[in-house]
Amino acid sequence: MPNQDSCLDVRNNPGAESTTETVQRVSFMNRRRFFQVAGAAGTALMASPDRMTSVLAASSSSTRDLVRFPEKTEMILLTDRPPQLETPIHYFRQDLTPNEAFFVRWHLEGIPTSVDLRTFRVNVSGHVRQPLQLSVDELRSQFEPISIIAVNQCSGNSRSFFKPRVPGGQWKHGAVGNAKWTGVPVKSILDRAQLKSGAVDVSFNGLDVPPLPSVADFVKALSMDHARDGEVMVAYAMNDQPLPMVNGFPLRLVVPGWYGTYWVKALSDITVLPQAFSNFWTDKAYRIPNAPNGTESPKDLAKDTVPINRFNVRSIFVRPDPDEILRPGMPTEIEGIAFDSGYGIRRVEVSTDGGANWTDARLDPEIGKYSWRRWRASWIPRNRGQYRLMARATNAVGETQSKEQWNRSGFMWNVIQQVDVKVG
Repeated sequence: MPNQDSCLDVRNNPGAESTTETVQRVSFMNRRRFFQVAGAAGTALMASPDRMTSVLAASSSSTRDLVRFPEKTEMILLTDRPPQLETPIHYFRQDLTPNEAFFVRWHLEGIPTSVDLRTFRVNVSGHVRQPLQLSVDELRSQFEPISIIAVNQCSGNSRSFFKPRVPGGQWKHGAVGNAKWTGVPVKSILDRAQLKSGAVDVSFNGLDVPPLPSVADFVKALSMDHARDGEVMVAYAMNDQPLPMVNGFPLRLVVPGWYGTYWVKALSDITVLPQAFSNFWTDKAYRIPNAPNGTESPKDLAKDTVPINRFNVRSIFVRPDPDEILRPGMPTEIEGIAFDSGYGIRRVEVSTDGGANWTDARLDPEIGKYSWRRWRASWIPRNRGQYRLMARATNAVGETQSKEQWNRSGFMWNVIQQVDVKVG
């Protein structure tokens, strides 16, 4: 199934102003220019590092290829047509992932080539008494804003670690990020639209369009109760800045604690439905076995499946680097992040001997129930050699990480993470 992100060009347009701020006009490179850039990047990959252009930065032998798109720093390239961009792990040493380093993942090739805030509107329609067409300026000025720090994670984050291997983007651990999202609760928008009796679901569509009539439009939906929980929002700011184009400018649905497939980018349509929502992306795609952590056997695929939904519990090492050589007798700070769907991380245990013994890590203060939580552990390796570090997180309701896991889609990876380090 196609998935996309794109290069873009950002310019201020001083000739047009809204009532609250200067209107930005944001334009993508046209498709021909984009593929010229992608082709140049591919050619540079085959060249020696000293011949690479500013579009592409050579990576070290232990990492994958790094690319730099407008509005983005150097990121790990999974695919270039369309691109999927993964965040290098060192950015997770910050509590909030910088906008320019936030991972990128779309689904359809028909991406918007421009968004002009003078004419852009998000449409609210369907089973309502008062259909709405709202500009970004009206969302900012006419509704009470909320801000939530929340993790956004691709359903297939860490897919490359599943064995047997499964198809799809072979992400390592960088298809995730943590940001401060600011916008308007969907509840407030629906209240203004005046729901009719019998409203069941709310669907959300973006500006991206299918490349062919045979490809289903990427539309997602939430139950009415979930959409109106006061936390699901239409975000117009990310870390107190406008969203980057490839991360959903100008508006993005934010569904705290749920996988990124629901976080519709370039949100343009909100539709209230008097019946349960149904489409390819709900009925066929993004489904998981109805079992703990979405687990099934490669030899016995689950027949009972449900749409993917809330995060499970997981942790990720951010220090030391896998290729870092530690010194015997020298203190080493082990550091990582842990998160879940909003219950809160209660405990992180760390092992430095491949799981034979475990000790509790120190937890940094919580900065939000949907945010990741930083953990740290001090370690002094006594002898030279190879060591296997492991981390296991547990949340406030006792959910913890898996010892092993597999499903056909490569979703919801939360196996206890391990990192091999050398002491020499």
